[in-house]
Amino acid sequence: MQEEDYPNHSHQRLLEAVLKLKTKDEATRFFRDLLTLKELDEFANRWEMAKLIDKGVPYQKIAQEIGCSTATVSRTAQWLKHGLGGYRLVLERMK
Repeated sequence: MQEEDYPNHSHQRLLEAVLKLKTKDEATRFFRDLLTLKELDEFANRWEMAKLIDKGVPYQKIAQEIGCSTATVSRTAQWLKHGLGGYRLVLERMK
């Protein structure tokens, strides 16, 4: 998939479904049905990385804590700094 193809119709429908969730319990059930535990772990790790990067934690420490490479941390940092602003939006809302 090319970046210009995002978001496609399927993505839009998924995002609309997510917006229908009203509680943490509903989100827990939906995402567990939708994703494997490995996929959930990968999503959760990316979010944890974004939070730690935002706090200024060194990449090496993040990599050790999460159990990933510094290259993975660096890619997450690039999305945090130069992506579409989604990470930043939610980080700000959670403060």
